[in-house]
Amino acid sequence: MRVIIIADFAIRSGGSQRVAVESARALAEAGVEVVYLHAVAGADPLLDHPAIQRICIDLPDVWKRNALSAAVNGIWSRTAGSRVSAALAPYAGARDTVIHLHQWTRAFSPAILPALRVSRLPVAVTAHDYFLACPNGVLFRFDEMTPCALAPMSRACVKTNCDPRSYPHKLVRVARQAATTRQWPGWTLDVVHISDSARARLAPMLPEGWRHHRIDNPIAATRAPPVEIAPGAAFAFVGRLTEDKGAIVAAWAAAEVGANMIFIGEGPARDTIEAILPRAWISGWVGASEVEPLLRERARAVLAPSLWPETGPLTAQEAAAIGLPAIVSARCGAGEKVDAATGLVAEPTVEGFAAAMRTLMNDEAARAMGAAAYDHFWAAPPTPAAHAAALLYLYRDMAAR
Repeated sequence: MRVIIIADFAIRSGGSQRVAVESARALAEAGVEVVYLHAVAGADPLLDHPAIQRICIDLPDVWKRNALSAAVNGIWSRTAGSRVSAALAPYAGARDTVIHLHQWTRAFSPAILPALRVSRLPVAVTAHDYFLACPNGVLFRFDEMTPCALAPMSRACVKTNCDPRSYPHKLVRVARQAATTRQWPGWTLDVVHISDSARARLAPMLPEGWRHHRIDNPIAATRAPPVEIAPGAAFAFVGRLTEDKGAIVAAWAAAEVGANMIFIGEGPARDTIEAILPRAWISGWVGASEVEPLLRERARAVLAPSLWPETGPLTAQEAAAIGLPAIVSARCGAGEKVDAATGLVAEPTVEGFAAAMRTLMNDEAARAMGAAAYDHFWAAPPTPAAHAAALLYLYRDMAAR
């Protein structure tokens, strides 16, 4: 079996990149021949494996170009299309070979989609977000800081300035989305969804006849004794410090209940957070290997108060793997991994998260939920090996069809 993984990046610098790289490694260890095709230079050490061949077509991230070049190449990069076509040519129509597309909006552009069709290989795509249908990719209105109820690419959608940067950026995204959806007629894709809620939102927006599958993201955790939650331990927010990720909601909720708070990450909301919580500890960006030790040392629970309907942030499961409970937004897929025994699901408002945090400020309640979360996670852990096994089942079915 051979899988050609396509992703803008080959470094674990974000959620979708992590999944692409970690699944490539897990598939290689399961005996699959992996071709990892990426646009931007730089590779994670996890891809150093004899069964993994890397092909880099050497393009910059569009956001690192000047504005005009970013717009043109973000909508349709002829260079990306021709280079991907050349990279796929040796595999065209090959037996027992599938393509798995993870990310194409930051460097590849929709120009690679015709090359995928011409290859005559079955294609799976993981819906890490909503870019298969939504111009800004998150079904969220940044002008109102609320989930979007408009039909993607409708007249109302196009007229709405929902982009986090500016309306000209929105128009570029609309043009890119139009270029993308022009490729869909007559093409059937296998879509991998990472949560039930994300599937329920996205599937009705996609062409009829597409096949939909549920496969959890891999969690590369090593089992160790659970955290011993100390009296006075802090609530933790992990990730980019932005308003839409709920970082400001977390800060105001902590101020409301008088809780200790740590923020592991960096972002534009940092100044606002420091004004709300002068005593909050903010780490700045840290390596992935540094997050767990910080949580073990300082945290009582992890907060995931995302305002946008995230498909399935990994935070809650990563917390459970070390014995920490989580409070997660009712809008995101992570809520499916939390029940009344292992954590709390709350509306991503100051009131909603403050009420949940009051519950877990009780040390015994936090320890009981953390222990239950730990036991639940390790009863059937979503390891990279389990993830690879689920992918292989899908790939074999795709190849057989």
